[in-house]
Amino acid sequence: MAARDDAGGLLASLRRLADTGLETVQVRLALLGTELEQEKQRLLDALLRAALGLLLAGVALVLAVAFVVLLLQEGYRLAALGVLTLLFAAAAAWLLHRARVALRSGDGGPFALSLAELRRDRARVEPAPGPDTTHESRP
Repeated sequence: MAARDDAGGLLASLRRLADTGLETVQVRLALLGTELEQEKQRLLDALLRAALGLLLAGVALVLAVAFVVLLLQEGYRLAALGVLTLLFAAAAAWLLHRARVALRSGDGGPFALSLAELRRDRARVEPAPGPDTTHESRP
């Protein structure tokens, strides 16, 4: 009868261990889902702002170029268009670079919190290092 109690105790302990493991996996998956949703929102916000910014910049660009060209005398209009084209091309290149930098994930990349939690879980499961038995003391 004592063996049956031990087996029931061992079985109950294994069930609790499995339940704890499944609960940990469930929590990690929930965290991963939350991070995925945050990444999606961040990306959509950045794309919406970029699209609106490009639209407004295009309208402003056309109006500014027309204004400057119409202000100048007939002989200087072609040179003004060339200079303005170079300035706007340089500004566009800089803005595109800044957009790429802004869209890169910071703080350890996507799912950094989930990865950190999984690393902590692995550290808890790994056995503690024992005493070093490779160096025997010699008299």
